[in-house]
Amino acid sequence: MFDWIENHLMEPLGKIAQNRYLQAIRDAFVVFALPVILTGAIFLIIANPPTSLDWGIIHAWENAVKPIQAQILFPFNLTFGIMALTVSFGVGYSLATRYEDMDAVMAGILSMLAFFMTAFPVVDITKVPFGDILNYLGGQGLFVAIVLGILTTEGMRFFNKKGLTIKMPDGVPPYVMRTFNSLLPFMIILPIVWAIAWIVWANLGVTIPQLVLDLFSPLVTASNSYFAAFGMILLMMLLWAMGIHGMNVVSSVAYPFWMTQLAENVEAVNAGQQAVGIVTEPFFHMFAHIGGSGATIGLAVLLLMSKSAQLKQIGRTSIIPSFFNINEPIIFGMPIVLNPIMIIPFIVAPAIIVTINYFLFTTGILPPVIVQPPFTVPIFFGGFIATGGSLIAGLVQIMDAIIATIIYYPFFKKYENQLVEQETKKE
Repeated sequence: MFDWIENHLMEPLGKIAQNRYLQAIRDAFVVFALPVILTGAIFLIIANPPTSLDWGIIHAWENAVKPIQAQILFPFNLTFGIMALTVSFGVGYSLATRYEDMDAVMAGILSMLAFFMTAFPVVDITKVPFGDILNYLGGQGLFVAIVLGILTTEGMRFFNKKGLTIKMPDGVPPYVMRTFNSLLPFMIILPIVWAIAWIVWANLGVTIPQLVLDLFSPLVTASNSYFAAFGMILLMMLLWAMGIHGMNVVSSVAYPFWMTQLAENVEAVNAGQQAVGIVTEPFFHMFAHIGGSGATIGLAVLLLMSKSAQLKQIGRTSIIPSFFNINEPIIFGMPIVLNPIMIIPFIVAPAIIVTINYFLFTTGILPPVIVQPPFTVPIFFGGFIATGGSLIAGLVQIMDAIIATIIYYPFFKKYENQLVEQETKKE
């Protein structure tokens, strides 16, 4: 099986992981959008206390924020409402940094303006309520933001390569030269985007983000299924088993779908409706990758108590990083990569956890994910924050870690016995 993976999958998947467009998309979410999302999520949690906890202080909190809930949600609505706008800048900026002699900031601004133009109906703009288009500047506009970020940056690069810029004489200040170098791409690309937006509006009566969202809705729905989640986790673990960062490869393709589900969850919770998005980024990072990819936090504890000197040393090195979901010392130091014994639980444990968690989310036992915490948030706190303050989610994380540890244990003992025997012979 591993020969087949190495001969047929390693090269194409390696190329996917190194694809500049997918890397730019991932960076746009992680570097640019994540701070905006986290900031807005704080206000969402404040305005919606965890009423599932029947505590007096929670009820007092709820009564205190109810009269001013709209005002508290003001920062949330604006931060989540411009998520796609932020991503459009991030894609343009990140992609431009991967080319030589490109002004990344101007590329990001061009991408952002182009996307901003498509979100409005092409009518008298003074009569368009800003609140009506916030959804399309936010989660519902992500696909258009990504595509325009790539197209406008590539268009700007085309102008630069062909020398289609306004040349300025020597001695002109750099900031003036920077402006004129970008002027021609702006003056040509933005009118083209405006013309396309006008044609779509005039003929279909919808904006481009509305049109694309309707076309992509079956894909978004399919990405939220159990089979999609199960396939993603299997691919992640198989890639890690071969030494490739599985989360990076899968997220490069799946991130827009995950973020769309997260944004829809937030909008539903904010409107008092039922959220149905399950397969989001925190679904994997907070609930399946506990202690790092492969749910290895329990394995780190087993290593710390191992009879093998080698494994015990790996345990000492990895135990603290594991609590912050960093487990490269285990994956490459134990190692798990290309280790025929440890690869089995490394794949099976996350697959079982994903199956259990998907059922818990589907049945409503686990509340929906509405916050994307940094992946380094420790166990219990990650689930608590991701679900907007659910103690059950934190406890499910602990349950997941225990289940993974039970799965790892017999394989760990088998591997430990082999190493102890080798160490005894050396002594």
